[in-house]
Amino acid sequence: MDATELLTKDHRDVERLFDRFEQATGDTEQKGKIAKQIIKELSIHASIEEEVFYPEVKAAVPTSEDLVNHSLEEHQEVKEALAELDRMDPGDPGFHQKMEKVISDVKEHVQEEEGEMFPKVRQALSGNTLLEIGAKMDKAKGRAPTRPHPHAPNQPPGNKMAGPAAAAVDRARDKLEGRESA
Repeated sequence: MDATELLTKDHRDVERLFDRFEQATGDTEQKGKIAKQIIKELSIHASIEEEVFYPEVKAAVPTSEDLVNHSLEEHQEVKEALAELDRMDPGDPGFHQKMEKVISDVKEHVQEEEGEMFPKVRQALSGNTLLEIGAKMDKAKGRAPTRPHPHAPNQPPGNKMAGPAAAAVDRARDKLEGRESA
């Protein structure tokens, strides 16, 4: 699958989780389970974009630096909110509002990526190159952190060193806490 197709698929998967969260009205336990899945999926997605996709975009699309930097800023804001949500109980005051803010911010980010960044990337890179990047991202999913790490580096080389270590800790915590495995 090419890089933009893989990311678009991730976007649709997360949007379905957002819908499930919003439909689980009054069911705090269900909202909590869905929120944990949202946190996991967004953490993995942000990691593969930051480790693989954004560096490739910066290298291939001469006018992309501002767009990539803007995306990294948005990732940072979402990671900070996800880290807060990860520490909260779904019944806590403000939990639902914080998740609604994440949902809104992510939907806006997705529109910017799919509407502005992806077309530029498709124009700048060959189909084969997009497939190669997609394969790298798919492989990176297996070693990506499953929780947000807002204080970790979000660009190479720092994220390539910190990411696998954070992922190992995350996966151990996930197993101990009974969260779904990747």
